[in-house]
Amino acid sequence: NGEINTLRGNSNWIRSREGVMACKKLGLSQELLDALSPIIPSNSSDTGAFDSVLELLVMTGRDIPEVMMMLAPEAWQNDALMPQEKKDFYMMASALMEPWDGPALLSFTDGRYIGATLDRNGLRPGRYYITKTGRVIMGSEVGVVDVDTEEVVKKGRLMPGNIFLVDFDEHRVVEDKEMKDRYARRQPYGEWLKRQVVTMKHVLEAVPDAARKVPLLAGNSAHSAAPAPGSNGHSAAPQEAGLLELLRPLKVFGYTREALELLMVPMAKSGAEPLGSMGNDAALAAMSKRPKLPFEYFKQLFAQVTNPAIDPFREAIVTSLRCFVGPELDVTELSEAHAHRLDLQQPVLRLEEMEGLKAMNLRGWKAKVIDTTFPVKDGEAGLAKALDRLAKEADEAINAGYSFLVLSDRAFSPERVPVPSLLATGRVHAHLVDLKKRLRVGLFVESGEPREVHQFCTLVGYGADGVCPYLAYESLFALQKDGKLPAAMSHDKIVDAYIKSIGVGILKVMAKMGISTLASYKGAQIFECLGLDAEVVNMCFKGTPSRIAGVSFAQLARDAIKLHGMAYSQVVAAEESADAHAIPHPGDYHYRANADAEAHLNDPEAIAKLQAAAQGNNRELYKQFAAINTSLSKKVHLRGLLRFKSTAQGVPLDEVEPAAAIVKRFVTGAMSYGSISLEAHTTLALAMNTLGGKSNSGEGGENPRRLEPLPDGKKNPFRSAIKQVASGRFGVTAYYLTNADELQIKISQGAKPGEGGELPGDKVKGDIAKTRNSTAGVGLISPPPH
Repeated sequence: NGEINTLRGNSNWIRSREGVMACKKLGLSQELLDALSPIIPSNSSDTGAFDSVLELLVMTGRDIPEVMMMLAPEAWQNDALMPQEKKDFYMMASALMEPWDGPALLSFTDGRYIGATLDRNGLRPGRYYITKTGRVIMGSEVGVVDVDTEEVVKKGRLMPGNIFLVDFDEHRVVEDKEMKDRYARRQPYGEWLKRQVVTMKHVLEAVPDAARKVPLLAGNSAHSAAPAPGSNGHSAAPQEAGLLELLRPLKVFGYTREALELLMVPMAKSGAEPLGSMGNDAALAAMSKRPKLPFEYFKQLFAQVTNPAIDPFREAIVTSLRCFVGPELDVTELSEAHAHRLDLQQPVLRLEEMEGLKAMNLRGWKAKVIDTTFPVKDGEAGLAKALDRLAKEADEAINAGYSFLVLSDRAFSPERVPVPSLLATGRVHAHLVDLKKRLRVGLFVESGEPREVHQFCTLVGYGADGVCPYLAYESLFALQKDGKLPAAMSHDKIVDAYIKSIGVGILKVMAKMGISTLASYKGAQIFECLGLDAEVVNMCFKGTPSRIAGVSFAQLARDAIKLHGMAYSQVVAAEESADAHAIPHPGDYHYRANADAEAHLNDPEAIAKLQAAAQGNNRELYKQFAAINTSLSKKVHLRGLLRFKSTAQGVPLDEVEPAAAIVKRFVTGAMSYGSISLEAHTTLALAMNTLGGKSNSGEGGENPRRLEPLPDGKKNPFRSAIKQVASGRFGVTAYYLTNADELQIKISQGAKPGEGGELPGDKVKGDIAKTRNSTAGVGLISPPPH
C-alpha cells in the first residue's frame, strides 16, 4: 500500500549489481544465470520490482525478515537511542544496498513467515488484532474483518520501520525487538565495519601533504585586477579585485553577478539557502537567447496525490546525506569484505579531499582522473565526440583495476572547452549502468560549474557519488577578499557554511519527493527534461521524461563554446569597454535593460502600461499592454507559442454564455496577507466582489475590519469570500470562519511540497503580525502536514 518513490534509482542500481552477482547459492550455470537478467523487468511496477529483489535475496540464503530489514530499514543514522548492534546491522546493510524509500506499507511471506513493515517515515496505516483463538488480522484499516471486541487480546498499529511478524513454525507473533536483535547479532558487524570502512580522514592520512596541495586555478593568466585600458589608470572595479582575478574562469563556467551575490554570499554567511519569493518570470532555458547550462533544462519532480512530501526540518531524524560509495561486492553473499567501502557523510567534497582522493593508493584503491574538456577547434562536433571518449575511458579504467573515477574539467584553457558536468556525469553513469559495471567504481565530479543547490541535485540524481565545486570555493574566497564576506571568517568556516547550505538544500529537494536518504535519491533521476532533444536524453539521461523535443548536442556545444569565447578567443566586448572587465550580469532574477539580458515576462514597460490603463480606465493602453505581454510570452513560455485554431463555422452569439455570467466563476489563487501587500490583497477582494467571483484569503487571516458589513447591511467589498485554513492556522478565529461563503482547508501545497509557506520575520510586523495573531519580527513557517 503506497509507492516506492526511488524506484528508478533502485532499478538502475540493481541492474548494475547484475555485473558482480554470482548467486553461488543458487548453483546455476552461467547460461541460466544470464537468463535471470534483468532481475527487474523494465515493465515492472514498484511492487513487482521490490518483490523481484526480495525473492532473489531470500533464494540466495537470507531470511525474509532480514531482507525486509535491508530493503526498508529504520531511520538509524540519527537515532541516539538505538542499540549499537542494531545500528551496526543497518550500517552494514547500507554498505550492501540503498534503501527502497516509500511511503509504503509492505506485506510479505515465504511460507514460514508472514509479516508487514512500514518504511522509515511511517506514512501508511497498518493495524492488527490478535484474538484469544490465535487468529491474527493485519490490514491498512480497522474493520476490514469483523471481530468481536471481547475476543481481542491484543491490538496495535505498526510504527515507522517496525516489522509485525508471525512465525508459523513457532506458532507465535515475534516481537520487533526480539526479531531484530536476533539478526543484528548473527554476525560481528561492528568489528567488520571498524576494520573495513574507509573515511575521508583515512584517505587524507594516507596521502602525503605535497600530493594534497590544491593546484592553482588554470586559464586566467591574462586577466587580473589590472586597470582596464582607457580607464586613466584606475581599476574598472577596484572593490572587486578578487573576483576580477577569476574573471575568465567565471565566464567560462557561466557565473553571473546574481549567482555570486544573491545566492552564494548568503549561503556562505548563514549556512542556508537565501529565501526568495515564489515564481520565475524569466525565459525557459530552451527558449532563452543566452547560453544556458544543461542543469537549467531539468525540473525536479515532487510528491503528488498519495505519496506525500516530508518535512526535512521537523522530520530530520529520518533524513540522511550519508552514503557508502566505491566498489561493491556480490550482494547475494555476505562477508567482512563487503564492508570495505568509502563512508561519505555528505556528497560535497572540499578541495583537499578531492586532491587526496585523486592521489590515493589505499587498500587496493586507486583513482583515475578523466579529463572532461574538448579542443575548441573541434567546434560543435567536439562535445558529442568528447562524451563518447569519456564513456570509453571510464570503461577502460575499470578494466585496468581503478576503483574510483574522477571526471575533472580543471584542464580548461584558451584551447580547451569544459564539457558540461551534467552531460559528462549522465553519459558515464548511464554507460556503466548499461555495461553492468557502475558498482565496480565510485564516480566523482570535479567541476567549476556547480554552485547552486539544483545543480548539485541533478549531478547526484544522475549518478555522481560526490562533487567538488572548486571554482565555487575560489569564488567565495575572492568575495571575501572583496569585502562581501566577513574578514574574520576563515576559509575553512566559509567552506563549512557553504557545504552545510548545499546539504540543507539537497535535503529539502529530496523531501519534496518524499525521499529521506541521499543513498535512495542518488541515481534515481527524479526529474523531467524541458526542451532537450531525444539524442541527448537517450545518451545521457535515459529514462527521464521529456515531453517536448528541443536542443541537440550541437546547440549545447554552441552554448559551451560561446561561454568559453566570452572569456577567451572570441572578442564579445571591446577590450577597453567596461563589459570586458566585469562579471556578467544578464539579469536572471532581476530585470536588466541591456541588449544581451535575459527576457522577463514582467517587463517594466508592460507593467507601466497596465498601471496606467487601470488608473485611467484606458482601453487603448490596455491593448498596448496586452500586445507587449503577448510578445514577451512568446519569448519566455511554451504557452506563448500556442495558437487558437479557427473553425469554418462559428458559434452563434446567442448560444454563448455572457461574460457577466462567466466571471462569476472566477476565483483568485490563495495568496496570504503578508506574502502580498494590503493594497494587493484588498484589490483582489474588491475586484472579485465587483465581478461576482470569489477571492481567497490565503492562510494569513484577514483583518476583522474587512469583515464588518457596510452601514446599509451589505457585505464589505474588501471581504474575501473564501477563507483558507492551513496547518499554521494563522489568523484563524471563530469570527474569521463565520465570515466566509466557502472554507478551504489546505491539506498540502503543491507549490512548496515538504516545506510549506515561509514568511520572513522582517515581514511579520504591524497589522500583518496582528492579523496573523503572531509575534512581530518572528518568521512564520506553515508546516506541511501529512
